[in-house]
Amino acid sequence: MATCFRGSVFPVSPSNVTTNKNRYSCWKPTQAAVKSTFHLPMRSFEMKNRTCTEDIKSLRLITAIKTPYLPDGRFDLEAYDALVNMQIENGVEGVIVGGTTGEGQLMSWEEHIMLIAHTVNCFGGNIKVIGNTGSNSTREAIHATEQGFAVGMHAALHINPYYGKTSLDGMVAHFQSVLSMGPTIIYNVPSRTGQDIPPHVIQNLAQSTWLAGVKECVGNDRIKEYTDNRIVVWSGNDDQCHDARWGYGATGVISVASNLIPGLMQQLMFVGKNPALNSKLLPLIDWLFHMPNPIGLNTALAQLGVVRPVFRLPFVPLPLEKRIEFVNLVKEIGREHFVGTEDVQVLDDDDFFLVSRY
Repeated sequence: MATCFRGSVFPVSPSNVTTNKNRYSCWKPTQAAVKSTFHLPMRSFEMKNRTCTEDIKSLRLITAIKTPYLPDGRFDLEAYDALVNMQIENGVEGVIVGGTTGEGQLMSWEEHIMLIAHTVNCFGGNIKVIGNTGSNSTREAIHATEQGFAVGMHAALHINPYYGKTSLDGMVAHFQSVLSMGPTIIYNVPSRTGQDIPPHVIQNLAQSTWLAGVKECVGNDRIKEYTDNRIVVWSGNDDQCHDARWGYGATGVISVASNLIPGLMQQLMFVGKNPALNSKLLPLIDWLFHMPNPIGLNTALAQLGVVRPVFRLPFVPLPLEKRIEFVNLVKEIGREHFVGTEDVQVLDDDDFFLVSRY
């Protein structure tokens, strides 16, 4: 599929970089040494101001959208488009493209940027497109974010460097390297990165007008700490998002469950306190995260007939007993509340395709 790139990228000359050859000069901390705009070839206001940060701050329900596959492992764009349309029809205001749920870590950067561009071109007028262009490599994060904004994404999602963890000063420098490109959501999920982003780091970064807010997975006490300081925050935990929204000041949720039940999640985030609905959904949410995300979601959408039962390894479907459990959960909540129109079914092991090369 051809994509329409709305901008071009040209390197800039490092003429604004000076070299101090005095061997007796004092060392300066990282923050003082970084040239925050040196590597930004796209400085046009047309690119940066396509969506203002305030537009992102107001979003209450953002779906971390699933990426469906064809049997050969390529993107199934027909199924993807149908799933995004179902989100729009049910009141979802934004999508995260190529996040953990969307298996961005299993994509090449070419696939990743193509999918962001495709989503913008097809749906950008009806829903905010937030590209996951973060990386544990600052160089890669810069390059991917440049490309993402060039193809029209409305905001970027950035994670702190994982596996090869850095110091807190290094973390600040990493985020500052990408913040000035456009509206940005910072994602804190220590269970995946192995390193928490402490509040004082976020408060430092909040001085930038491009920081839209934080996707926070540590818990509601942390969310309250941010909202007390007027920092926008979204819950990253579906099981805590109701209380986060109505009891701790969160703007909303960046949700996995809304892939399946966007209308019910919209009610949970828009209408007001609804502990009965929240309690009704918790068994489904617990089921979704029985195994690491997105294993449960991929299994569920396949059994609903919304996507083909294709998994890019290393993900594999949930075992048979959990697949049977999902069918029972759908019946309890009501099939009409789930995406798709086909009857939910229990898939056999032989129904799934596991793709290792694509």
